[in-house]
Amino acid sequence: MKRTRTVASGVLTGIGTAAFIDETVFHQLLHWHHFYDKSTTDVGLVSDGLFHAGSWLAMVAGLVLYADVRRRGTLVPRAWWGGLCLGLGGFQLYDGTFQHKGLGIHQIRYGVDLAPYDWTWNGIAVLLLAAGAFLLVRASRATPRTTSSHAAPTTTSRSR
Repeated sequence: MKRTRTVASGVLTGIGTAAFIDETVFHQLLHWHHFYDKSTTDVGLVSDGLFHAGSWLAMVAGLVLYADVRRRGTLVPRAWWGGLCLGLGGFQLYDGTFQHKGLGIHQIRYGVDLAPYDWTWNGIAVLLLAAGAFLLVRASRATPRTTSSHAAPTTTSRSR
């Protein structure tokens, strides 16, 4: 149970972070695309605003969960980092495959050969997912030892 809430916090924070970076860097700073590019620029800007709001909802939910597991004393840091990587990579792979290729609602960039961008985008996503899975496996192996090492002793000895 404690790992589930910890991982969920990391995943939501990862999704929010990936979406925020995507929206800030590729939509606002570089002007490479909008969340929805199959209409006018005005529609694209509104879609960016909705996308940005959604990313912050995920971030807030993830941070509220993080605060809750910290308050309860059930945070498993390695599991949280694993969840964060899964959220980052999962968002990026979903965006690169489903939104870019499946639905075609936008591309990473226009007027260039997309292959290097697609391979880089999706390759980084796969690396993040692999890192997240690795960290979660490590967390599942380390958690029982960590729990038992912090358990209070059953008897106390006093020396005189």
